[in-house]
Amino acid sequence: MFTKYTIPFSLDDPKTTLAHRDIILNKPFLKRLYQDWYDVFIKESRAVGKGIYLEIGSGGGFLKDVFPEVVTSDILDLPVVDKVFSAEQLPYKENELGSIMMLNVFHHIPKPYLFLKEAERCLVKGGKIIMVEPANSALGRFIYKRFHHEPFDEKGGREIEAGNPLSNSNQALPFIYFERDTGQFKKDYPSLKIKKIQYHTPFMYVLSGGVSRSAMFPYFMYGFFKGIEKLLSPLQRQLGLFCTVIIEKV
Repeated sequence: MFTKYTIPFSLDDPKTTLAHRDIILNKPFLKRLYQDWYDVFIKESRAVGKGIYLEIGSGGGFLKDVFPEVVTSDILDLPVVDKVFSAEQLPYKENELGSIMMLNVFHHIPKPYLFLKEAERCLVKGGKIIMVEPANSALGRFIYKRFHHEPFDEKGGREIEAGNPLSNSNQALPFIYFERDTGQFKKDYPSLKIKKIQYHTPFMYVLSGGVSRSAMFPYFMYGFFKGIEKLLSPLQRQLGLFCTVIIEKV
């Protein structure tokens, strides 16, 4: 039986975000998984080759440690980020950002359509939004609806209640914007094009224990389980718990 972590703060307390960051940095299995996701962020961002690299919702992660060029940010006032602002109002000029990176952030934005408008304004031509988010796979729906504290409503609306930056969410918002309502997306953001939606990671995050429990297996087995996930890649659309979404300004 693996250990459950107890954090004595509310989910929206900045101390909780900092506690999550410490957990990630001190769990080799989970940290390596984050590194794999960050590698995609870094590769896609550097391929743009111009503009400012921005991460939104940085507080719980460590992207700056492996990608020093990035400007980190969060809606919470945290000592580990460069800037504090809402994703719905980016403090940048037109055509100033080369990339916007987000890890499990989009589904917490109260009005995602405002963020996408801001991204469309601020990105350079060829600039990208790169995000990793919960996936609307058969396994994802089963897990998120039964065993996760955040709601997952793939038939829900296009915004969520504001006021609680972490406890208010709909994990299905990426599916709603980039898969269910693609016609609306094309109409609302004519300069943005959805380049890629890839489902992945059917069980690595669960095995890592996330930020709630200790890892189920030692770190030296990471490569073994990663290999099994690769073998399951033809079934990712049904099994993937996460998806990588890449959107480009054209």
